[in-house]
Amino acid sequence: MADNKNTQAADVNEQIKIRMDKLKALQDAGKDPFQITKYDVTHHTDEIRAIYEAHEKELLGDRPAVNTEGLDEQQAREAVNADYNERRAIMDASPIEVSFAGRMMFKRVMGKASFCNIADLKGKMQAYISKDAIGEEAYADFKKSDIGDIFGVKGFIFRTKTGEISVHVEELTLLSKSLQVLPEKFHGITDTDMRYRQRYVDLIMNPEVKDTFVKRSKIIKEIRNFLDGRNFMEVETPTLVSNAGGAAARPFETHYNALNEDVKLRISLELYLKRLIVGGLERVYEIGRVYRNEGVDTRHNPEFTLMELYQAYTDYEGMMELTESMFRHLAQTVCGTTKITYNGTEIDLGKPFRRLTMNDAIKEYAGVDFDTIKTDEEAKALAKERGIEFEERHTKGDIINLFFEEYCEENLIQPTFIMDHPLAISPLTKKKPSDPEKVERFELFINTWEMCNAYSELNDPIDQRERFAQQDKNAENGDEEAQHTDEDFLNALAVGMPPTGGIGYGIDRLVMLLTDSPAIRDVLLFPTMKSIGGVKSENGVSSKTSEEVKAEQEKIDFSNVKIEPLFEEEVDFDTFSKSDFRAVKVKECVAVPKSKKLLQFTLDDGTGTDRTILSGIHAFYEPEELVGKTLIAITNLPPRKMMGIESCGMLLSAVNNLKDSEDEELHLLMVDNHIPAGAKLY
Repeated sequence: MADNKNTQAADVNEQIKIRMDKLKALQDAGKDPFQITKYDVTHHTDEIRAIYEAHEKELLGDRPAVNTEGLDEQQAREAVNADYNERRAIMDASPIEVSFAGRMMFKRVMGKASFCNIADLKGKMQAYISKDAIGEEAYADFKKSDIGDIFGVKGFIFRTKTGEISVHVEELTLLSKSLQVLPEKFHGITDTDMRYRQRYVDLIMNPEVKDTFVKRSKIIKEIRNFLDGRNFMEVETPTLVSNAGGAAARPFETHYNALNEDVKLRISLELYLKRLIVGGLERVYEIGRVYRNEGVDTRHNPEFTLMELYQAYTDYEGMMELTESMFRHLAQTVCGTTKITYNGTEIDLGKPFRRLTMNDAIKEYAGVDFDTIKTDEEAKALAKERGIEFEERHTKGDIINLFFEEYCEENLIQPTFIMDHPLAISPLTKKKPSDPEKVERFELFINTWEMCNAYSELNDPIDQRERFAQQDKNAENGDEEAQHTDEDFLNALAVGMPPTGGIGYGIDRLVMLLTDSPAIRDVLLFPTMKSIGGVKSENGVSSKTSEEVKAEQEKIDFSNVKIEPLFEEEVDFDTFSKSDFRAVKVKECVAVPKSKKLLQFTLDDGTGTDRTILSGIHAFYEPEELVGKTLIAITNLPPRKMMGIESCGMLLSAVNNLKDSEDEELHLLMVDNHIPAGAKLY
């Protein structure tokens, strides 16, 4: 198998060399494609198809198909050919000239005539190239062209005998020479990691990927159209801030050289937009990138697109109406229906969205009524009874949220507004007048996901200062995601902010839902990926040949490693043989919510049933880099619950310390991907 890989790499290197030689020959002949600065494109491929079909209808009308009934095979063939020639004569008498451009994805050379497929933004079009039409020299150049080359094509439209609308080429221009070899079959490739790293190749080879990102652009466009129709004003606010507030998240930190000041990348858009409400802009929104220094999994990326909007003189009820209307509008305009399907499950955005308080949801799905729980101690006792892990600093409000995450979220498939959250987890929200322990807040859940978060915004500067003070205490007690007092924001509130409704939407998750995409990386053109071998080769691209890479041996320094002494106690063979060591393949890996250490693995162990194992290795690995790997697990350990999730087995790692240090190194045992899932280790 290794020999096959080396042979394939050598073949690719040879093909690249041949392409370079072809480019040199073109340049020496004064035909350097990289000297061309523009090309006149009159149509895209979908437009070519549409105008020819309309032209056919106009010229051929309701001309019936040829009748071959009662004819033998030879007579039928002659009749079909005669009918085709008559149709061609009628159409060619009024030709439609077009000019289009794109990448050649297929070619078939047949002596004096050839066919190729040219792909552009809108699809593919077959081109018919003949020596007689473009000339002997141009035809000879075309025959030397490669898959991936970019051409400009001029000619007239016709329909082939097989019925395919094509362009009869009269002029062919090489616009760019492809020096890399495209994959023969990128669609079924198992290395999805490389698809994300080299998205440009993914877009070329997979039309459905391109469709997803075209639809993403349309979704954002329709959001703007919807909000413009409601008189909202789009604004832009700072990305680099001194105090990253507005959400419970760890920020990225950087430094302004000119100001000699440490700053943070924003984690939300909220506090600046509220300042604009204070300034009298009344209805504002922003669609922008925010940055949270957190893990990567199928639904989270450290850099993502958020939309927040704020409307003066309304509350969270007004935000619910706006949200429901906007989601319905997006489904209808982008998907063509308010009934969408995600992963085989139908989701109806046309019906009124269900409304449920957080406490009522817990009562329904967990059988616990927190309205009857009065103290933090009672709430913690209940959490212990149900096996829900919490931190000592947590209050009743925090425990309510943990119960909701544990018992309720997985049941919220159809659109559901979860309302009236605990005050403890909502530092920027107005209290409910009828119950000061709760706030006027909602989250919309669809397909078990939180799709948005909305408030009746807190506009009391005295109350806001008290809540900031509590957040500061939480930070002192070790809460890395706590917010901090923002004096300028408090000053803005003191100037006076009207009653306001506000909401934040995760655009990437919304695009996942409307495009039926399984992971957030499928809707991000360039998702966050761990670098391979340093920044310069971050996407796995190397300027070296495979032989040069093969010849290099990585030098590893073990001089600073401290190894734990071997066990002196022996174990008998029968006891050892009872442990079932198996190769397992990582199908999915995500960070466990509310845990800084645990990763949750979904594994193929060869049985046909997915196995879940939790491992406390998040300090050493990000989830996304482990998907697709083959690991070693002990599979016959008794199940053990961690963070309310049952872990069935243990993944094996190699651990050592560094000399003169308590720092630990951990390496998950990864084996050759050719080893099948379930293979037993002896």
